[in-house]
Amino acid sequence: MTRTEQILTMLLIAAIALVGCGQPGTEIAGRPAPPDAGRPAPPSNTRTAPPPAPGQAMVRMALPTGDFSTSVLSLEKTAPKEVLVGKPFVYNIRLTNLTGSALKGVVLTGKLSNNVTLTGTAPKGAVTGSNATWKVGALGPKQSKTFSLQGSAKATGVLTGCSEVTFDVPEVCLSIKAVQPALKIQKIAPAEVLLCENIVSKIIVTNTGTGKASNIRVQDNLPAGVTTVDGKSAAAFDFGDIPPGEARQVTVTTKASKTGKFTNTATAAADGGLTAQTSATTNVTVPNLAVDVAGPKTRFVGRTANYTITVANKGNAAARDTVLIGAIPASATLVTASDKASVAAGKISWKLGAIKAGASRKVTMALKMSKQGPARTTVAATAYCSKASGQAVTTVRGIPAILLECVDLEDPIEVGANTTYVIAVTNQGSAVGTNIVIECTLPAEQTFVSATGPTKETAKGQVVTFAPLKSLAPKAKTTYRLIVKGVKSGDVRFKVSLTSDQMTSPAGETESTYIYSDE
Repeated sequence: MTRTEQILTMLLIAAIALVGCGQPGTEIAGRPAPPDAGRPAPPSNTRTAPPPAPGQAMVRMALPTGDFSTSVLSLEKTAPKEVLVGKPFVYNIRLTNLTGSALKGVVLTGKLSNNVTLTGTAPKGAVTGSNATWKVGALGPKQSKTFSLQGSAKATGVLTGCSEVTFDVPEVCLSIKAVQPALKIQKIAPAEVLLCENIVSKIIVTNTGTGKASNIRVQDNLPAGVTTVDGKSAAAFDFGDIPPGEARQVTVTTKASKTGKFTNTATAAADGGLTAQTSATTNVTVPNLAVDVAGPKTRFVGRTANYTITVANKGNAAARDTVLIGAIPASATLVTASDKASVAAGKISWKLGAIKAGASRKVTMALKMSKQGPARTTVAATAYCSKASGQAVTTVRGIPAILLECVDLEDPIEVGANTTYVIAVTNQGSAVGTNIVIECTLPAEQTFVSATGPTKETAKGQVVTFAPLKSLAPKAKTTYRLIVKGVKSGDVRFKVSLTSDQMTSPAGETESTYIYSDE
């Protein structure tokens, strides 16, 4: 069929009278109701135009039984489901212009069965028998009007109501639009990210042309050193079709394996040879913390050790939110700390904030050592995207400061009487004293009687030596007792000597005793 024939056919169809019949006694709203059981359905009439060629316009009209709606008019009818013979009822017809233009020359005819007596119309129409005709004239865009027939049934049976509408066929035009799609692609990527962060980019494809762009495909090839989060070297996306003036976008998440500047190009292609491409560059940087803890190699118990902690950023990005946390050794207590440090649960911490690339920060603290052994001071620095740690080991030593005391319990004594020397050995230091030896030297005016102590004594002439005491703990004390007899009068001196592994020279103590005679 030629285009001229198609247009003539459409004009003919539009001019045909629109007819719809509804079953009496049934309320109809939008589509025909099924016929009552046992009663034949009223005949249906359908008039349709041949299908148009793709892209061409036409007026299409369907004329089913009962209510119907076309692309031009909607015709709705309502009536009681059943009526009494001889009793009046109302049959309504609602006519609606479904188009955006006015319909002219509209004529509506309502037809009732011959066994109906038509008693009135609203608005007033031309009545012929049981039929009524309204010359509606113009029906505005989307305008609706309702028409009523009043009547009564003459006898029992099925009452049938039909409708017919005609209107002037407007001018029918067909426009053909010439279009040309065009592609534009953008990749929006961050200018700089840290190595620990993902690179989150957006690819936006816009159809800047006047026609639909079909089967759009996007290919995003990644540079060496950058992959998708699942390890691929490229990302591909199907954007489908994009109408003119519209855009589609997709988010691409990638990750760099090293620092540096990375540039990649994304390409969009569509049917008809349409292509577009774009590129974006991201600089990947990283902070790199280093921690140095400087402190003494050796300290004695009870002494203070001073530490200087340096946190340096050797990377090419700022170390944000840097926090320094140090573990205080169990064998030490904190004396002082700089830079508003906080202490809790055996840890000391500093909030250093941001450390610029190439910059450093220093803090100090002092610890008092309370126990022998290695004191490990470990410090860890953490920042966004970087962490580091360092430690210092201080060897804590003790001093076995041994106190030697000697007293006589009887003084003076007569010749022939005994006196007891009490020798007290106390470790006042912070380290264990080992192999402690007590040696007593009696003056010529005295002789050895007996001795007691933590170890066995040996007497040779005027010298009494106790076997070595293997160890004496810090703050511990031990006692030796030596009983001697005065054999000759005089003001004598009882001497005690002490040696140990930790002493380079003996410690000595002298106790004087006066021995007298009645002669």
